[in-house]
Amino acid sequence: MSGVSEASILAALKGIVEPSRKQDIVTLGMISGLVVKDGNVGFAIEVDPREGAGLEPLRKAAEQAVHALDGVTSVTAVLTAERAGPAGAPAGASTGAAPGKAAAPQRPGAQAGGAQQAMVPGVRSIVAVASGKGGVGKSTTTTNLALGLAAAGLKVGVLDADIYGPSQPRMLGISGRPSSPDGKTLNPMENYGVKCMSMGFLVAEDTPMIWRGPMVQSALQQMLRDVDWGELDILMVDMPPGTGDAQLTMAQQVPLTGAVIVSTPQDIALLDARKGLNMFRKVDVPVLGIVENMSMFICPNCGHESHIFGHGGARREAEKLGMEFLGEVPLDIEIRETSDGGRPVVVSNPDAAHAQAYAAIARRVWDKVSQQIDAGGARKAPQIVMQ
Repeated sequence: MSGVSEASILAALKGIVEPSRKQDIVTLGMISGLVVKDGNVGFAIEVDPREGAGLEPLRKAAEQAVHALDGVTSVTAVLTAERAGPAGAPAGASTGAAPGKAAAPQRPGAQAGGAQQAMVPGVRSIVAVASGKGGVGKSTTTTNLALGLAAAGLKVGVLDADIYGPSQPRMLGISGRPSSPDGKTLNPMENYGVKCMSMGFLVAEDTPMIWRGPMVQSALQQMLRDVDWGELDILMVDMPPGTGDAQLTMAQQVPLTGAVIVSTPQDIALLDARKGLNMFRKVDVPVLGIVENMSMFICPNCGHESHIFGHGGARREAEKLGMEFLGEVPLDIEIRETSDGGRPVVVSNPDAAHAQAYAAIARRVWDKVSQQIDAGGARKAPQIVMQ
């Protein structure tokens, strides 16, 4: 660890006073999720959601106080609201609400009257790559599609939205920490011509992220808002599996151009993929199509084709749901080895059949994204109404 310690950080934060209660934010128990790694500091400030909009200056003051410490290279502080406490009560205090009910976090960029600022200026389109369950190769697909788009001459970024299991640093062969010229905005890391931001750059690979939903939501918002993405044609978002907090945050608060669903051919994976697809439909995010991963296995010795997980299930599902089948990718050891080694097949062996499969899917995704842009420009973030 660098010269900075948790104790010195908390001592600095004791100088930040919550304006309505006239006490410092450490004494009030507002600091949570403090992470210190190689001079990079992250923490959450738990606030009453009714006061969140007015506490942005407090968040900035906390960041500045910690950034002034010797040994600190970057600071990320997020506002998060677990429950709405009664007037004067500390954030997170019991309110008698039903167990498990939590207030939504204050949205960075939200304005009075519900208007919302563009969260990612300079980015022409944002595409989520999602799956209904883990283990179907979603991250590998995201990486190779991003590299296929970059090979076609586009300016591409990848946001690793899987807070609990970030894998893009390893797959893109990137190590180190993002720099911050002012202590507030991070510069994305880059390799193979693709920009990337991931929680994996800020914490060690073996460090568990023991964060509640609102903290995950705030972290995602900041990885969009407080990263200097520059000018991008497309930002690919590697979503975590399932239909939880991260997916709702991205679908509700980010103007997604569309989503790509990744599934393997077997029925159980397709059932979960259908759930993810229906979630995007419910929040008015266009689903660009389905990719069938691990579609077949071709023996490298004899060339025999085996359908380990079945074959054609995603194509049939796409036809049933009235959407496009974007393509299929085989189960191949070269895809696994190159991804694990940080040399994805699209760049390490671009002439291979499976690299060409990724490239073809990437071209089709960009065709559909271009149609979305030409049809009406950036999609507005929808509002989710709970009934």
